[in-house]
Parts: sequence; C-alpha cells; structure tokens
Amino acid sequence: MLIQWYPGHMHKASKEIKQTLHQVDIVIEILDARIPFSSQNPMLSTLRGDKPCIKILSKSDLADPEITQQWQTYLEQEQNVKTLAVTIEHPEKMRQLPDLCHKILPEKAASSRLINTLIMGIPNVGKSTLINVLAGRMIAKTGNEPAITKMQQRIAIGNGIVLLDTPGVLWPNVENKNSGYRLAATGAIKDTAIDHEQIASFAAEYLLNHYPDCLKARFQLEPLPKSEHELLETIGKCRGCLRSGGRVEMDKVSKILLAEFRAGIIGRISLETPAMMEQELIELAVIREEKEAKKRARKQKWKGSN
Repeated sequence: MLIQWYPGHMHKASKEIKQTLHQVDIVIEILDARIPFSSQNPMLSTLRGDKPCIKILSKSDLADPEITQQWQTYLEQEQNVKTLAVTIEHPEKMRQLPDLCHKILPEKAASSRLINTLIMGIPNVGKSTLINVLAGRMIAKTGNEPAITKMQQRIAIGNGIVLLDTPGVLWPNVENKNSGYRLAATGAIKDTAIDHEQIASFAAEYLLNHYPDCLKARFQLEPLPKSEHELLETIGKCRGCLRSGGRVEMDKVSKILLAEFRAGIIGRISLETPAMMEQELIELAVIREEKEAKKRARKQKWKGSN
C-alpha cells in the first residue's frame, strides 16, 4: 500500500518552507513518538543543510518508554540534532524548548537577537498543542483530525524566540509500505483516505507479535488468537460488532481497535524501533535498485526495437 494523501495546501507549504529556510536559525520537527522514523519528513534533512534541528517526540505518553529512549539516542547521532520527548499531560516539558534553543545558539541569546525557528511536522502530530503551550494562549487550532492548520503564521512566544508555523506536511509518496500503514494507524492520514480493515489488520498483526500481554489485558483473551483476522473476529464478537447471521462487521471492529490504539487504551505501544527501520531501509534500497534495473532493461529494449 503506497500512501498518496497530499492535499493542495501541503504542496504549497512545502514550497513556502523551501523559500523561508534561509531566514531560520533552528528547525523544530515534531515527530510522533510511536513512529519517529515514519513520521519524519524525508525532505527535511536535505533542505535544512547544517542548520541545528530539535526533534520533538510528541505523544510520548502513548509510546513504549524504552523504545522512545532508543530513538532519542539514535536520532542524536546525527550532527546538530537534539531531541525532547513531550506529552500533553506534562506541559512543563514542552516549556523547556526555549531554553534548549538558547543553549544551541548561545551567541544569539547573549546578544538579545531574536531566534527564528521553523516548526513543522506531519498532520495530527501535536504541533498546534505545542505552540499553544509555548505561547501561553490559544493561537493554533487543535483537533484529533489531520490537516487543521492551513497557512503559515509567525508567533512570538517570548524569551526572544519567534516560531514560524507551517501546515502539517506529508510528502507526495511514502515508499515504505510499512511506514504508510503506521501513519494511517496513528491517525496522520484522514480516515476517509484509508481502508480501516487493512490498517487494523496491520496493527493487529504487530500487536500480536510485539505486545501480546497488552492485548490479553485489554480484551481479556486467553489464549490469544493466532492470526490478525482471528483477533479481529474475536474482538468483534466480544464487542457485539455482529451482522445478521452472527457474522462480524469487520469495518466496525477495525475502527474500535484503531481508536483504542490511538487513545493509548490498549497500552503504551511503539510501532517501530531503530533496528527495524535500519532493516526496512536495506530492503527498500533493494526494491529501488530492482525498479531501476527494470527501467534500464525496458529502455534498452525500446532502443533496440527502434
């Protein structure tokens, strides 16, 4: 499954980011702590060059804390990158961001010059919530739906820091199919653009393999079903998601599983680890090379026939 949900305002935002980066001192990218790799924009590292970057791992209260720590260590291996794990439940952690900006650029802080920061992230990652906490007032519209912010805005948050806010930006084509599933499972893509049963099956398989105890506790299952389809069927019967004839309404139970995962009701769950992503990048490189080889072969065949 290749995700290609890319509304027009996102294309516009990408162009505006490229045009304004030269004015920016620090780039702040907000990632979903459950999927730090899949939720980071691959164009950012190319665009920002050597500018300092703070990667905020939002919704860390929903993620596996041990894996979040692994990701912070992994991400900070990159030059000029710092990380900060935050949650709505503890806004004081979010308020550490200005001090972190001053530490990264001490010469600007000492001269009392404004520090211009570009804040960006995929849809529904918690960017507007962070801005409102930092500003101390309701500035950015928030909601549990992607694509709320539609245009850039400049926001002075005090302490000599100005935020340049941008709409949540996905990219035109998510090559890694697993990243596409993860983005959909966490709610980064509008539910109207996904197949709930397909995404729930992906989540169910992952939970069976990596968080069986969470499933047992939440749905009182002993023993656990052996397959993702059987798991959804079992949950559907327990929750009364039945059609006439006793058949399970798969769309309904899929929405239940996704809603409870997104809300953290099933447990603190991370959908990817640094080791997993390293392996998937290797596999993706092989797939790209195979595609390129097929293109070259077709080109040679076409030339030979003319």
